Amino acid sequence: MFTRILTSALFAGAAAGLLIALMQYIFVQPVLLHAELYEGGDLVHFGAAPVSASQNLPGFDPVRDLLSVMFTMLVYCGYALGLVALMSIAQERGAVITPTNGMIWGVAGFVAAHLAPGFSLAPEVPGVAAADVAARQMWFFPTVAAAVAAMWLLAFHRNAMGIAAAVVLLAAPHLIGAPEPDTFAGPVPTELGALFAARALGVGLAAWVILGTLCAYFWSSEAEAA
Repeated sequence: MFTRILTSALFAGAAAGLLIALMQYIFVQPVLLHAELYEGGDLVHFGAAPVSASQNLPGFDPVRDLLSVMFTMLVYCGYALGLVALMSIAQERGAVITPTNGMIWGVAGFVAAHLAPGFSLAPEVPGVAAADVAARQMWFFPTVAAAVAAMWLLAFHRNAMGIAAAVVLLAAPHLIGAPEPDTFAGPVPTELGALFAARALGVGLAAWVILGTLCAYFWSSEAEAA
């Protein structure tokens, strides 16, 4: 069982990570590079002459970009290990795992890992004001864990008590509140921050749908080959 989980996760995570790294390179990285110009002082937004929204950004950097691809593949292999392990537990409980419903697993993973924490702790470009990183991590990880539990309850305990518990788990971290900076200030235009958050969440959704589909595909393929 462990070998099957590991094999399925590594194939799915590596393939998904490669596709996701490409999407990030096309859609997310240009926004980050643009924001870094403001963070480093090359561009000034407030109190200066209007700055063009179109800038000449650095092109392909072999070291930076290939390392980004490698780390993205490693991260999504880790996500895939967790997702495939949960699929194996669900299958033992009678669930049928197919590439089609793997997309639903992917959406649930996106909600847990991206949307739930991002609702109060949105993706941030470099240079913006932010709370202490340790405080954000202490809020982020329990929020993700609570969202994972909520998705599981909504999938496999669809009764009044299970739904109520899922709602509480999803809402509680935001009612408590995510850590916030003492003041809001930063050199990066808000338009870039909004674009980055939108693209990060959009690519995150596509990434998890791809990952869920591939995890289910390789998991079911391994079962047929056994």
